[in-house]
Amino acid sequence: MDTTVYLPADQPAPAPGGAARAVRARSLTKTYGKGEAIVRALDGVDVDFEEGRFTAIMGPSGSGKSTLMHLLAGLDSATSGQAFLGTTEITGLNDKALTRLRRDRVGFVFQQFNLLPMFTAEQNITLPVELAGGAVDRAWFDTLVETLGLAGRLTHRPGELSGGQQQRVAIARALIAQPDVVFADEPTGNLDSRSGAEVLSFLRRSVRELGRTIIMVTHDPSAAAYADRAVLIADGRIAGDISDPTPESAMAGLDALRTLEPDVATRPAGTTAPGTGA
Repeated sequence: MDTTVYLPADQPAPAPGGAARAVRARSLTKTYGKGEAIVRALDGVDVDFEEGRFTAIMGPSGSGKSTLMHLLAGLDSATSGQAFLGTTEITGLNDKALTRLRRDRVGFVFQQFNLLPMFTAEQNITLPVELAGGAVDRAWFDTLVETLGLAGRLTHRPGELSGGQQQRVAIARALIAQPDVVFADEPTGNLDSRSGAEVLSFLRRSVRELGRTIIMVTHDPSAAAYADRAVLIADGRIAGDISDPTPESAMAGLDALRTLEPDVATRPAGTTAPGTGA
């Protein structure tokens, strides 16, 4: 049964099942400005993400979901607190070490496909490995191409591909170095509903069939339903957790955050918002 659990502000959102944690945040905080003008984009976030799972981060506009992803991925620096990739504390790394970590252990998929227009699909996919001076694992490359349905498109340049095909190339590029975790920020935001559904299906397959770990930021309940779990964020704090989300439970969770946002962070653990079921 789908459940939405609302959490007190001082209780971490644990990864389910007691499995190994791919990513963790502890008291993670990001502020902008000073004094009376200070804005808390993240306010002491504690959350765990399990290895080999597809997790969505959901919340209203301005809730802090993209800020959280950027800090967890080492794309931005925290004001205070800690973020971990496996056992590595990324909030303690210098710029050179962060660059190496993002190159070797993290993959990225964004709303904008960010493919190089002069390169073929195959060249775009293999580029991260080649830039790092490594050798492409051809068996893994072939597995990605087959799983993502790109065999007939490898010689095409981005301008010759549909939006959905371009995003599949971007997913393959994110996975080619076999990173510890892939972060996807609104990956279907520029796609029509059919192409978006295809891309989300491929993301889910990459977790279930290829053993990858994916953390996706989305505002779309239908997109969150492809995930194994949805973490809800409101006003810069983790506010809820949905296991095996459906479009209906994800929508109900978002609606509850919008209507109950002033007291959501203090709602007792184990209670659910109206309409979410438990």
